[in-house]
Amino acid sequence: MLNKYARAFFTRVLTPFAAFLIRRGVSPDTVTLIGTAGVVAGALAFYPRGEFFWGTIVITLFVFSDLVDGNMARQLGRSSRWGAFLDSTLDRVADGAIFGGFALWYAGNGNDNALCAVSIFCLASGQVVSYTKARGESIGLPVAVNGLVERAERLVISLVAAGLAGLHTFGVPGIQWLLPIALWIVAVGSLITLVQRVVTVRRESAEAEEAARQSAGEAAK
Repeated sequence: MLNKYARAFFTRVLTPFAAFLIRRGVSPDTVTLIGTAGVVAGALAFYPRGEFFWGTIVITLFVFSDLVDGNMARQLGRSSRWGAFLDSTLDRVADGAIFGGFALWYAGNGNDNALCAVSIFCLASGQVVSYTKARGESIGLPVAVNGLVERAERLVISLVAAGLAGLHTFGVPGIQWLLPIALWIVAVGSLITLVQRVVTVRRESAEAEEAARQSAGEAAK
């Protein structure tokens, strides 16, 4: 849902900024690299110290680069396999830094091994969810399924909860529990999404093999 509607909205909003960068001679790849570096720096500099509010502010400023670089490429007419590969690869790096930052906090001063494990599961499951779609498409399957919790949902749920949980340091009571709740939601949602994609690939694979057998049988007649 977020990929379909929110992405389209923010793409329109960020189009003038993308055009401004193009006029200044900035390339889409540069935006992708800077955006990823900013997300990684924000996540690993602030989250392991429990500074969730400011970490989320920094990450949010850079995470929109994921929309800006694609917008720039389309305006320039340079959409390419390399750009798509670089963008997708660095998305995984950024996601790993965010959930890795949560894991480091709970493994250290956060002092909660269970939530550390949940954060690591969120990190790993997010990577695997993305891999299942990429691998399915690489063997010629459409992987036609809208997962319950995809990357946009993982980021929005986690970052909003982290930012609000960070308000605890400003004296807002009880709000720090939003982040643990969000991590559990992302973990369960990612597991469901993974199952959805695996089941879909299995079904599509069986259908493709059956269609191939029928085609071979008809050709042999």
